[in-house]
Amino acid sequence: MFRKLIGSKEFYKKVLIITLPILIQQVITNFVSLVDNFMVGRLGTEQMSGVAGVNQLLFVFNICVFGGISGAGIFTAQYFGKGDHKGVRDTFRAKIMIVAFIAAVCLGAFCFFDDELISLFLHQGEDNLDLAATLEFGKQYMLIMLLQVPLFAITQAYAGTLRETGSTVLPMSAGIAAVVTNAVLDYVLIFGKLGLPALGVEGAAYATVIARFVEASVIVAVTHINRNKYKYVKGLYRSVRIPFALVKDIAKKGFPLMLNEILWALGTTTLAWCYAQRGLEVFAAQNISSTVSNLFFCAFFAMGSAISIIVGQLLGAGELERAKDEDRKLIFLAVVMCTVIGAVMAFLSPYIPQVYNTTDTVKRIATIFLLISSVLMPFHGFVHNAYFTLRCGGKTFITFLFDSVYVWAVCVPLAFVLAQFTDASAITIYFAVQSLEIIKCVVGFILVKKGVWINNLVADKE
Repeated sequence: MFRKLIGSKEFYKKVLIITLPILIQQVITNFVSLVDNFMVGRLGTEQMSGVAGVNQLLFVFNICVFGGISGAGIFTAQYFGKGDHKGVRDTFRAKIMIVAFIAAVCLGAFCFFDDELISLFLHQGEDNLDLAATLEFGKQYMLIMLLQVPLFAITQAYAGTLRETGSTVLPMSAGIAAVVTNAVLDYVLIFGKLGLPALGVEGAAYATVIARFVEASVIVAVTHINRNKYKYVKGLYRSVRIPFALVKDIAKKGFPLMLNEILWALGTTTLAWCYAQRGLEVFAAQNISSTVSNLFFCAFFAMGSAISIIVGQLLGAGELERAKDEDRKLIFLAVVMCTVIGAVMAFLSPYIPQVYNTTDTVKRIATIFLLISSVLMPFHGFVHNAYFTLRCGGKTFITFLFDSVYVWAVCVPLAFVLAQFTDASAITIYFAVQSLEIIKCVVGFILVKKGVWINNLVADKE
């Protein structure tokens, strides 16, 4: 049995080639996010919490974009595995239209309901922090951050297509250019270096917008300059036509996936709202914990992308047994990595919150949140990769039940009841909700082992 979980040198070499660029990009991106979070955190708890509230809302937009292009992305990987460049181009067009629509809707919501949305996370706690100042900092930050919404959307349409066709280096390079730009400008604009005024939270927003512009410019320009390499971009904008049969297929497979991502993001945001009922200190602590955790979670995020690419292409090529075998090995590798990385995270948990200019209460809660996340990391890793396994085989309705329905039917009700009708501490609520991931592991294991996801979606499509 153990031999079935271990791959050959050639297998791990292939995984490394595909995963390493994605991992590097995600590590650098999340490290810079951590540095950004730390720099804003040096301004004070109110500034950090205002920015965190806006970023929680933008997180919903980001997930909507990911969900919107994921359905088409299933077909992109399988068309590429089949060698059908026209099919890839058609799915690419669909992604561009989808992200444009999502960006327009989110811009409208953020412009007209900024006060109401940011205020959702602002509740008084034991340290009597200034909620009005926190709201004002959040509004200043959001007004500028809206400029990066369309840039992020088009970047993801390009980056997703490149990754699904095995070209992971360009998105990584564009991402690195963006995060380096962001890190440098954060320091210069937040604190007023090189003779520039100190802009505080507005400086952080300007740095992000400029970085998004750099990333979008690099990825779009290089892709089209190398259109002989990326053959599917030839004629991409000459027409908006997409075969109706493909539109139906993307809608059938993609809508449940997009709905899943949107509901999952809203569910996660609702959980953040439930925790925040215990005070602004808890919201600030969760912001620190989630930003740090995301850096350590990069390992299983990258492995999920590897499953989408490797297993998706094998399914498209009709190599179903090989897809099943390599998927099993990829999931095992992800769990082993998460166990090791979780131990490192647990060791560092008491020290990381100390670098923030915030209250002792915030630091204490953030430390405990980090410890809980580190212990549960192997479970998170398994669930994440089981989800991507089900998704790459087109089982989008199952992933809908497995992911967002689970959040809304199990996690949110538990958090809401504990937050609204009991005196349970934020730590107790957080631990109870996070522990529910163990149940998902059991369900995910059964679904993956049964092989319900093993499907070639493009076998008969020309």
